[in-house]
Amino acid sequence: MTKFGVVQMNSGMDPEANLEVLEGQLKHLKTQGARLVLTPENCLVFGTKEDYDKHAEVLGHGPLQKKLSQLAFDLGIWLVMGSFPIRNNDGTLSTTCLVYDAAGNLRASYEKLHMFDVDIADNHRSYRESDTFKSGDNLVLVDTPFGTLGLSICYDIRFPQLYSALRQRGADIIVVPAAFTKVTGAAHWEVLLRARAIETQCWVLAAAQCGSHQGGRETYGHSMIVDPWGQVVTGLNEQIGTAWADIDLASNSAIRSKMPVMQHARLQCAMK
Repeated sequence: MTKFGVVQMNSGMDPEANLEVLEGQLKHLKTQGARLVLTPENCLVFGTKEDYDKHAEVLGHGPLQKKLSQLAFDLGIWLVMGSFPIRNNDGTLSTTCLVYDAAGNLRASYEKLHMFDVDIADNHRSYRESDTFKSGDNLVLVDTPFGTLGLSICYDIRFPQLYSALRQRGADIIVVPAAFTKVTGAAHWEVLLRARAIETQCWVLAAAQCGSHQGGRETYGHSMIVDPWGQVVTGLNEQIGTAWADIDLASNSAIRSKMPVMQHARLQCAMK
């Protein structure tokens, strides 16, 4: 078994302030024995379009990514940065999940596929993520010493075909960094995470933002780890904090053997 951790934050627009909080949480999880840690969406920068543009970096370069790499190396953990603003060659921005190994190497990056362009009955009301970020095109999986990770971000959770495709390509564990709104989170967050775990027979790690943010945004929190049977193994409420659990991939194999849903599937996903 391997101990995995999730971080719950109330991030703002100042990356240095967010990084200071994150470092303390990562050190705490390290003392608990965590070998892989997932952070929320918008972990280091959670603000306006101008904030993301100001702090965006080219993939694999820049002072903030260097600090993340150093943190992973210093603590000897695999660090999954929920999302970070990456500047593309054409000048557009992508909201991108970054995966660092325990040596501080950037092992993978995933550009969020589904943009959160919706209207919600809260103080912020209108969310238009595509005004800031360009959506990605590709599925991304990462081989780790602890199993194969399938990467996703927040609003992706509402599109089960993505998760079926990750499972088909070998995912053992699926990560869901998020900044779910308080309204939609209370209604759908847990049930969506449990459903994706049940459908894919994968462990699901979900790390979320919580509390009030710039522009009237309120996020739901409730980070959790869900096992392949759909049970919540550990979780948080609506405060900043950390949670961790022992991940046993033998449970994946046992469930998949007894209930071989992938072999029974009549329809297959056709995703890149």
